[in-house]
Amino acid sequence: MDINWGIPIAIFVINVVYVTLNTIRMMLTMKGYQTVAPFVAMVEVAIYVVGLGLVLDNLDNVINVVIYAVGFGVGIYAGMKIEDKLALGHILVTTIMPENGWEIAEEIRGNGFGVTISQAYGREGNRFVLEILTPRSNERSLYKLIHQIEPRAFIISYEPKYINGGFWTKRMKTNKRQVRDNPQESPFSEE
Repeated sequence: MDINWGIPIAIFVINVVYVTLNTIRMMLTMKGYQTVAPFVAMVEVAIYVVGLGLVLDNLDNVINVVIYAVGFGVGIYAGMKIEDKLALGHILVTTIMPENGWEIAEEIRGNGFGVTISQAYGREGNRFVLEILTPRSNERSLYKLIHQIEPRAFIISYEPKYINGGFWTKRMKTNKRQVRDNPQESPFSEE
C-alpha cells in the first residue's frame, strides 16, 4: 500500500499547534489575561477548522485518525511545557519549619522573598509557619533555597486567585506599570 505522507504529516502538525494553543489559551484565560487570550483563541479555532477539515476529508484512511489523536496528545504535552516555561501568575508557598523560624524567615527575606511568619503547634510541638508569595518564575529557586536552609521543612504551594493589600500589591502595580511602559519586555501587558 502506497501512502502519501503529506496529509498525515499536515494533520499531525496542525493538531499539535492547535492543541498547544488551546492549552496556552486556557491557562491565559484562567489567569485573567483578557487581551491576549481572545487573540490566541481566534488563531486556535482557525487552525482547528483546517485540521478537522483535513481529517474529515480523509476519513477513509485510519492512519489519519490515529495521527490526529497522536497530534492531540503531543499538543497537550507541548502546551503544558510552554506554560511551565512562561510561569504565569503567582504562587503562595506555605512552609512549616520545626525550629529557628524567625532566623529562617530573615534569611529567606534576605534572598528577596516576602515572608509572613506565625507560630503554630503540631504533633511534635512548636512550629513556625512561613507564608511566602512569589511569582511562579521564582518557584523552583524558592524551593531550593528552603531545602538548603532547612531540609526537614514541610512545603505546600498553591496559586492564589485574588491578591490584595500588603507590599506585594504595591510591587505588582509597579511591575505592571513597568511592563505597560516597556511592552517589549513582556508579551503579556495585562493581568
